[in-house]
Amino acid sequence: MASGFGAEGMVLMDIASRVHPNFRVFTLDTEFLFPETYDLIDRVEKRYGIRVERVFSPLTPEEQEQVHGPALWSRDPDRCCNLRKVEPLRNKLKELRAWITAIRRDQTVARGSARKLEWDAKFQLVKVNPIADWTSAMVWSYIRRHDTIRCTTATIPVSDAHIALAPPRQEKMPGPAAGRDLIRQNADCTCQSHNWSHRWCRLSIR
Repeated sequence: MASGFGAEGMVLMDIASRVHPNFRVFTLDTEFLFPETYDLIDRVEKRYGIRVERVFSPLTPEEQEQVHGPALWSRDPDRCCNLRKVEPLRNKLKELRAWITAIRRDQTVARGSARKLEWDAKFQLVKVNPIADWTSAMVWSYIRRHDTIRCTTATIPVSDAHIALAPPRQEKMPGPAAGRDLIRQNADCTCQSHNWSHRWCRLSIR
């Protein structure tokens, strides 16, 4: 199972734990994740007794800066996304025969035709989307009903945003509004917004 630890992902992991206690999960660790995300991963591992596999880019942040210059995510979001998310995911999926995702049909137009079981032509393996037909309301109803783990700063979904990365090398963030604007400027880059459509960890301290 792949997870970015958004609301849908947390629901899917909870369901999986009830079906098979030793379920496998991997996540793309860009090495720029917010502290809350790392804390959430730790809590998931403790609650379910699993070890989340972290998939990294071949380049460390320092090596990436040496090769491509600083703040690549702000200058060339597509390249940053490819280096830190797309290629690591592609390499990981080459090891597998099938993968499970938490996508929903009503998240985007592109996902509108997603089936619960389908062939992933892009990555050449079976793709399972167990909650493809769920609505956002169903997701949050499950979370409340089963007391599913949620980010410590999240109380309600914020546009289902899935913020995955903190701007690198900034010791002091500019504040809530500025932080959100900074993310939204690069909403299509999964290095700065991990699939903008489904994050739930509010930037309350940014």
